[in-house]
Amino acid sequence: MIRSVVACAAAVCTFAGSQVAAQEVHRSAYHDFRLVTVAEGLEVPWSITWLPDGDLLVTERPGRLRVVRAGALLPDPVPGVPEVLARGQGGLFEVLPHPDFATNRLLYLSYARPKGEGSTTAVVRGRFEDDRFTAIADVFEARSEGGGHYGGRLAWTPDEYLFVSVGDRMARTSGDLSAHPAQDLSNHHGVTVRLHDDGRVPESNPFVGQPGALPEIWSYGHRNPQGLVVHPETGEVWAHEHGPQGGDELNRIRPGLNYGWPVVGYGVNYGSGTAIHAGTRAEGVEAPVHFWVPSIATSGLLLYTADRFPEWKGSFFVGGMAGRRLARLTPSIDRPGRIEQEETLAYGIGRVRDVRQGPDGYIYLAVEERRGSGRVLRLEPVERR
Repeated sequence: MIRSVVACAAAVCTFAGSQVAAQEVHRSAYHDFRLVTVAEGLEVPWSITWLPDGDLLVTERPGRLRVVRAGALLPDPVPGVPEVLARGQGGLFEVLPHPDFATNRLLYLSYARPKGEGSTTAVVRGRFEDDRFTAIADVFEARSEGGGHYGGRLAWTPDEYLFVSVGDRMARTSGDLSAHPAQDLSNHHGVTVRLHDDGRVPESNPFVGQPGALPEIWSYGHRNPQGLVVHPETGEVWAHEHGPQGGDELNRIRPGLNYGWPVVGYGVNYGSGTAIHAGTRAEGVEAPVHFWVPSIATSGLLLYTADRFPEWKGSFFVGGMAGRRLARLTPSIDRPGRIEQEETLAYGIGRVRDVRQGPDGYIYLAVEERRGSGRVLRLEPVERR
């Protein structure tokens, strides 16, 4: 089983410098809450995580890794982060500790790596000691090229496999949709990848030994997966991805399956509203568990398992950059793999880039605000009168 890297006392993880972001009480079907500011003065915060000593790490998309310690954002970024292509949708994406971080100090970063005239999605690991990132080694570099849609999410399974999401890089085709790179197993366009912690390919991956297929691939036919989470008990992998104009999807990720982009889907071309897909379903294509029309521009995905909000236990939380919202999805008890209900918990709170469960059991958001400024917010329950 995976060993938690966030087993710190609640007192250590409580940020003394927190300020109430808005006195407004947000009301929902089961819990009322306030949004409290944990850290501010950030630039496009993209991912957050915690270390065993209670430090909060935050990536800024322009290429900086920041530390929040004892309620204060340290003034200087962490040195040693590799060169990042911080242009368009590119930048520094996810930060994730190794399951055994307390003993090996290994930290993983995903980012847009400059490559020739273009860029690709890459993952490195290094040692995080004395607030420095050193001894950096490659873990994964995608065989992909294009203008955006990097994916870049990371997640551990209970048996310590590393999952990586890679977007379709905005690749285009004319005519035959099945010829799109996201339908071609010889590249990493629009895939999820499963690796050992050092980047080696597990022999149990579904395409190992298949001619013309890259062995790292776990699933394919994705557009731009920017939410990735693993159930801590069952090991089920879940991801959501951006649709075009309409058609964001939540998917249960299973080995070897095709998730359809761009052959099937629920979206249309931007602006014109003309058709993209051949339909919404097709034989041999896995249908989404849930989809959004219109799109909410999904980013960040949490499966809540703590006790601060007991009625939300088992729910998915999804950040939405369109509408600047936070959504909660209730899985069905009677029909596993189905979503029973969706609730929007808050609107207009900023472009939510990441949603995480803290070691204290609260829910944390990385939020981009006007002109790229950003904060980390925490949801705190409010007792109902």
